[in-house]
Amino acid sequence: MSLIKSASVVSLLTLASRVTGLVRDQLIAAIFGASAYTDAYNVAFRIPNMFRRFFAEGAFSQAFVPSLGYAQSQQGDAYARLFVDKIATVLLWVMVVVCLIGVVGAPFLVWLIAGGLQKNPQAYDAATLMARWMFPYLGLISMAGLAASVLNTHKHFAMAAAAPVLLNVAMIVAVWGLVPLFQSWGILPIMALAAGVVVGGILQVSLQFYSLSKIGRFPKFGLSWTAFKTAYQDPATKGVARLFVPALLGVGVSQISLIINTQIASRLTTGSVTWLNNADRLMEFPTAMLGVALGVVLMPRLSAAKAKNQIQDYSAMLDWGLRLVVVLAVPCAVALLLFALPLAATIFHYGAYKASDVQQTSYALQTYGVGLLGLVAVKVLAPGFYAGKDIKTPVKIAIVVLIITQLLNLVLVPIYQHAGLALSIAIGALINALWLLIGLIKKGLYQPQKGWWKLLLQVSLASSVIAGVLFYASQPQQWGWIDPESSKLLRVGVMALVLLVCALIYPACLWLTGVKIKNLLRPTAILNK
Repeated sequence: MSLIKSASVVSLLTLASRVTGLVRDQLIAAIFGASAYTDAYNVAFRIPNMFRRFFAEGAFSQAFVPSLGYAQSQQGDAYARLFVDKIATVLLWVMVVVCLIGVVGAPFLVWLIAGGLQKNPQAYDAATLMARWMFPYLGLISMAGLAASVLNTHKHFAMAAAAPVLLNVAMIVAVWGLVPLFQSWGILPIMALAAGVVVGGILQVSLQFYSLSKIGRFPKFGLSWTAFKTAYQDPATKGVARLFVPALLGVGVSQISLIINTQIASRLTTGSVTWLNNADRLMEFPTAMLGVALGVVLMPRLSAAKAKNQIQDYSAMLDWGLRLVVVLAVPCAVALLLFALPLAATIFHYGAYKASDVQQTSYALQTYGVGLLGLVAVKVLAPGFYAGKDIKTPVKIAIVVLIITQLLNLVLVPIYQHAGLALSIAIGALINALWLLIGLIKKGLYQPQKGWWKLLLQVSLASSVIAGVLFYASQPQQWGWIDPESSKLLRVGVMALVLLVCALIYPACLWLTGVKIKNLLRPTAILNK
């Protein structure tokens, strides 16, 4: 399957995941609002999600995918199968231990991430209990991450991309079905969300391993202590571990930033954690559909090209990915900056989620939009280092960016409150992306091809046109975006119409300025190998 087809498949399935995720978040917002208990849930769910970055699609995949790609291309299929078995055995044992420690240490983790919740003891206790319920999700999603890495290496992207839909569906069912049931049993209703997360994790790992069995790649787990020691002491496993440590530091830097930001948000006005979380959910549409999708399909091919020392192909793939990032992320950033209020109102302004909550969410969404191009570009640029087994460079950059981000927090949070946290992240992402780009060029791994300045001018002109449309349509007095008396159906209709108009105008403007869209979406023969 070509790169563009692979990226399209991943993007479409990611879109399905994000749509069901929005439905889930709409239900949560409508039923629970932006309260101390929703802050508690968001904090509790953030804990296993934070560790997931270490053991699932984060540090683990950064170390495992290049190693598996090298094993597959250089040492053959039989060796690659044995390699996966050993890694699966080690990961299973590590996850069991980590999950047990997490369940026991949940009170400390909640205090570490969001000590400000203690101003509401009931919400703080609820966060601790939900964290304990949801910690097994970490083990489930980490094993699903192992399966996804193997599937992606073998160019089976669909099931790995579709799996998150199951989590969202499980949580939607939990909100509809378990919340009334828990109320009748005298159980705190928001605990239904924790139950939905665990069920969703079970469904995800089941789908991924079923997909592995269909292609004959189901790993053999060593369940004895002897099997674990043998797998752990294997030189190939130790090679992954050597890559995992710096990758862990890199992911750890971003998670430290997340912990600090959540800690700060928990000490601001009640609802700040939820406002930031909901803005982040909307941000996941462009970041996941563009950056993550491209990163997922590029990583195995970059690893294979590096293993064969095909530097020209390596550079061409990065250039193609970055061009798509610019063409697609810039108009999305314009939409977030100018159309944040209508987006937040249409998605979340229901039930217990008040107009003031919508306004605060839109502030965070706008400031996130400042750094959207950087947030998406990093998903393509970082794999440029990881595929070459250079994890130290991105880690060093991430550490400096963390320091810069927190210094920005000292200035911006007192002025902009929770939106200041989002703005610091946005500025940090732009610095991170620029630094990674310069690093790839200096290492000789990326050489920008001709036509970049012309493309940037064309994208800017086309984006300026849709900016006018979005600015006009965003005015609250025209459409009553946060007026409680305004028609919800009208809001949905106007938003859909505006986005459709922009989706038609933008490519037309690109075409008028001379962009050959078919060529952009049709990579060269090198990329289709």
